[in-house]
Amino acid sequence: MEELIRRARQSIIDADEEEAMNLIREARARQLDVMELLRLGFAAGNNEVGSLFEAGQISLPELIFSSEVMRSVLYYIEENISDKSLKVKGKVLIATVSGDVHEIGKGMVVSTMKSLGIDVIDIGREVPVEEIIEKAEEHGVTIIATSALLTSTLKEQRNLENALREKGLRSKYITMVGGAPCSARWAKRIGADLYTEDAVEAAQKALEILNGKAR
Repeated sequence: MEELIRRARQSIIDADEEEAMNLIREARARQLDVMELLRLGFAAGNNEVGSLFEAGQISLPELIFSSEVMRSVLYYIEENISDKSLKVKGKVLIATVSGDVHEIGKGMVVSTMKSLGIDVIDIGREVPVEEIIEKAEEHGVTIIATSALLTSTLKEQRNLENALREKGLRSKYITMVGGAPCSARWAKRIGADLYTEDAVEAAQKALEILNGKAR
């Protein structure tokens, strides 16, 4: 498994889609944990690509190529590994906050949640607080999850908490926050219910909440 994880990480860095797909199939054939491969291999490679780009060590086209391979990995896992027979009561609404265009991390959370049978409403990126609340009300969700990948957009997660309180809706929802600049301390500071570090933890926590507090 360690070797597969190493190769999965490298496949994203190298933007090698054929290798990535072969690794998933190999893991399945050997009855290894594909979600662990996603978390420790592919996701780690995706994070490293982002760091390399920020450090000026790779170009924008290289970043895009790697991101496309990561999208293909997520799509394959969602379509071929998710157990469609599973169905969890309750729904999760997820969005990247206003001012933030990042979607890869959110996409990983969505795919992982769906693989556990969770009904996820993904409303995209750069979503204003008012729209997040409007869609949560429209779809009758249990959890509102927001992603902020930029320090400058963290404030939108706090704005969401404030808006929910002002509208008298705060107790109606479980709020979950994530993203590179987030932390458990940040979640506590703004009054969010939960911070999760990665996609697997986010999906597992959401499953626990929905199984214990389904609406």
